[in-house]
Order: sequence, then C-alpha cells, then structure tokens
Amino acid sequence: MIGLGRFGRSLAGELLRGGHEVMGIDLDERLVQAASGELTVVVQADATDETVLRQLGVADVQHAVVAIGDAVQASILATAALSDLGVPDIWGKAQTEQHARILDRVGAHHVVFPERDMGVRVAHRVTGRMLEFVKIDEDFALIETPVPQRFADRTLIESGIRQEFNVNVVGVQAPDEGFTHAQPDTRLVEGSVLLVAGQVRAVERFAAES
Repeated sequence: MIGLGRFGRSLAGELLRGGHEVMGIDLDERLVQAASGELTVVVQADATDETVLRQLGVADVQHAVVAIGDAVQASILATAALSDLGVPDIWGKAQTEQHARILDRVGAHHVVFPERDMGVRVAHRVTGRMLEFVKIDEDFALIETPVPQRFADRTLIESGIRQEFNVNVVGVQAPDEGFTHAQPDTRLVEGSVLLVAGQVRAVERFAAES
C-alpha cells in the first residue's frame, strides 16, 4: 500500500481483516507512525524511487495499490516504478479523468475514483428510496431497495418485476432475516429488502416504485 492517508489505511485494514499481509509505504513520518502496528510492515520511504522499492522487496508482491492523494506527480511516478518492477496487479487512485489516463499509460491495471464513486452512491441514496447503490460498470448497477408495496405478498415470478422493469432480483432479505438467493417461488413480503441488478436507468426506475 503506497500512501497511508485515510483511503490507504482504510483499504489496508480491510485487506488485513481478509487475511492478507500488507506492507505500507509513505514518505510522511507522521502517517507512518500513525499506521505503525496496524499493518504487517510499515516503512517510511520514497515510493517513487524504483531502487528503494526493489530493496524493500516490492518486486515480489502480487498486488500493489498507489493510494497517494493529491500528489499527482508522486502517484504517477510510483505507478511507473511498480510497472518497471513487473508487479502483476497495480491499482491506482485517481483524482481526475486525466490523472486516470496517465496512470493507465504508465502501467496501472486498474484505476479507481474513491471520492467520485462515493459521491455517486450517496447521491442515489439521498434522492431516492435506495438503501445502497453500487455501480458495477458504466451503465450497470446493483442496488439495495425496499420491496415496492404493490409487489408485497407475491412470489417473485408472480410479481413480473423482470418483465416490467428489465431488472433481475438477485437477493431477498425478509424482515429480521438474512439475505438469501432469489428464486422464482420466493415470496416478497412487506418490509423485505431486495438486491436488484440492471442498467442504471432501469434500477432507478424500479427503486422509484418503492
């Protein structure tokens, strides 16, 4: 994990909870001290220097994330250094579309926009009945939304949701129960929560029914 700001530390912590070992690298002594003891290894170093990264054994890792925030030049140089080392899976955090294009050109295999993506998720939750919104692709999303009242007490196949809205209900959570896979004979009851997948406009239209 190159960059131990809020995003980098949060991501690193989640990876640790998933059973992965994580090396954290940052040039800022304050951030290194804050993350000390939280990660498998924490090092204060210049991650834009390929020689330094090689000495730290970064050439042997399978996955690397460049989570550097506003320092665009450092983000680009660190990504290029990882690419030159032959790291097989490089993730980069971008601030702008131009930043993303450069990261892609210098060797990032995946580019994410944490602030923008969170803004999109919150916007959908604020303006509609969605409990959650996750954009999977440019025009495909997975949402969590209450079952519309007019479909309550029907089975999924009886509801005709797929035919009417061109979306797929992939999971159902009945009141006080956990999520289960949606089946044609799954009964939708008032207070249930649905996981629905489909094109963005389609899932938005379905959520508006709730």
